[in-house]
Amino acid sequence: MAAHLIRRGFLGLLALCLMTACTSAPAPAAPGNTSAEAVAVVRLFLVRHGEKETGTDPALTPEGAARARALAERLKDEGVTEVWSTQARRTQQTAAPLSVQRGLQVQTYDASTLPAFASWLKDAPGVKLVVGHSNTTDALAALLGAEPGPAIAEATEFDRLYVIAIDENGVVRSRIERYGAALPADAE
Repeated sequence: MAAHLIRRGFLGLLALCLMTACTSAPAPAAPGNTSAEAVAVVRLFLVRHGEKETGTDPALTPEGAARARALAERLKDEGVTEVWSTQARRTQQTAAPLSVQRGLQVQTYDASTLPAFASWLKDAPGVKLVVGHSNTTDALAALLGAEPGPAIAEATEFDRLYVIAIDENGVVRSRIERYGAALPADAE
């Protein structure tokens, strides 16, 4: 009986070794691959929701809905693989046009846990849109290692788009763009 168990254990170990030998290891980095040449493994687009109505959990205004469509147009060729939003109606409505266009479900995150969410975003490869609020979007950018720029003007700024790339070495590159209809001159 003991010999049978030893033999079975040996065969199991042999099978495990063979399976391990058949799997391929990831290709080593190309010689001379510096952080300047590293490939982005995480690409993030962060925005605040579009223009909103007033009241508790307001919807987007017609201008905000147009801005959400402009966001989907801006990101249509970026290869977005995930769309994230808080539970607020205005952020969900801002995320909706791109999620429909890409056939993706809008996933919900909790803005009260931004440090943990930022850590997860950094570590999970893919191209993601994250829709937040005036008091969370620039904070999330900073947590990701991007330059947050000045605080978002809560009453008037709805067109800031953070474009963030994090390469395989963890190097963060970011820029701030504007999208959609231009804001009135007195809003800037």
